[in-house]
Amino acid sequence: MFDDASEKLLTHYVDGAWRAPYSATLHPVINPANESELGRIVLAGGDDIDRAVAAAQAAFASFAHTPKAERLELLRAIGTVTERRLDDLALAISCEMGAPITMAREMQAAVALEHLRGFVEALECQSERAPLPGGTDVMLREPVGVCALITPWNWPINQITLKVLPAIAAGATCVLKPAEQTPLSAMIFADILHEAGVPAGVFNMIHGDGPGTGAPLAAHSGIDMVSFTGSTRAGREVAQTAIADIKRVTLELGGKSPNLVFADCGDVLEARVRDAVAECFLNSGQSCDAPTRLLVERSVHDRVVAIAAEAAAATRVADPAREGDHLGPLVSALQYDRVQRLIELGIEEGARLVAGGPGRPEGLTQGFWARPTVFADVTPDMTIAREEIFGPVLVILPFEDEEDAIAKANDTPYGLAAYIQTGDRDRAERVARRLRAGAVHVNGKGMDYGAPFGGMKLSGIGREGGSLGLEEFQEPKTLHMDF
Repeated sequence: MFDDASEKLLTHYVDGAWRAPYSATLHPVINPANESELGRIVLAGGDDIDRAVAAAQAAFASFAHTPKAERLELLRAIGTVTERRLDDLALAISCEMGAPITMAREMQAAVALEHLRGFVEALECQSERAPLPGGTDVMLREPVGVCALITPWNWPINQITLKVLPAIAAGATCVLKPAEQTPLSAMIFADILHEAGVPAGVFNMIHGDGPGTGAPLAAHSGIDMVSFTGSTRAGREVAQTAIADIKRVTLELGGKSPNLVFADCGDVLEARVRDAVAECFLNSGQSCDAPTRLLVERSVHDRVVAIAAEAAAATRVADPAREGDHLGPLVSALQYDRVQRLIELGIEEGARLVAGGPGRPEGLTQGFWARPTVFADVTPDMTIAREEIFGPVLVILPFEDEEDAIAKANDTPYGLAAYIQTGDRDRAERVARRLRAGAVHVNGKGMDYGAPFGGMKLSGIGREGGSLGLEEFQEPKTLHMDF
């Protein structure tokens, strides 16, 4: 598949076709498992950005007025093609960012269909003409305009579909800049939209990095909205750039999510802790909402540390091409170096290493592999307790009681997600309401597709998914008529 794609990777998808870029700046695409080169992309320059934005602007004039029934039909067509190409998406994701193939198929790629169903249902249920209380005024919803969509490498298709699909559902047009580390899955997604019949110019895709392509795309005067997922640092820069033209901005940023373990878990304590470790390590720890801070009630603290250490030691690390339940590598040398630096800093600052540690797992000499790592005796002021590591690293902190647990959970500049393990339903609801996070998961419950996803504080602005995610790409208009 990738041999056939090598030439296409050197083009950009603009105005309904794969077109040669104006720029000639090449960037390698590296397999993180073995450091081999999968291909190269051309990083878009100013002329490439101008061409893509112009195509989206031209298409918006007509697509904005596409009837709702036609947009629903288009979304369903996208779903039909996506379902047929799920294995291609999974293989691309596994090769370009190291997700184990089973996980890439069952989670990384599969979410494309689930998010699509959520947006179809949201659009079906949304009223195009909503009466307003208190009189005869009505509210209409119109597409926001031309959207710049900037997505990360860690869940590439997840984030692409959470932005592109609601834009199309709303009648907006877009220019997508996927992460330069994961262009293969984005290329396949562009082919899916083309085959499904998305009109020329409605969806455009250019390759590029953040500073050279993402920033000027966000700043472009022809863009009406910027939807960005990535680091808090980069998100702040995107927002500052976009505000110059008063563009709408949605940001899904970093996290340092707490996972509160109460002693009242009782007989299921061990299972809850093992699941917590697995959730932290999922995707090799490269998830913005990963529960990386395990806050444990003092009376069960030592037992939890022992369980977590054993679970980490039993976590397998293996070739992402192999089927099964194991971790793959980190995405890049840059990410590997960052994770190693923070593990070493945790040791220097006095945390107790109970599993894993610096360096690659035994027997792996090539690729960006990290050891599944657990720290105990962590204090809230330590760097590993405050900074997002984005690797398979769990830190454990004790708490004394419910008030102390809430205080420590909220002691972070982030607010994306939080997790609670308890046998008391009333406590779960009570604590959840006091946690400053956009989502709270209790006893391992995942999120339903169509539920809003997003955070508070430095974790972002706005929500993705379902009805709220659709509304991010719409402008409300009130109609006042006297007839």
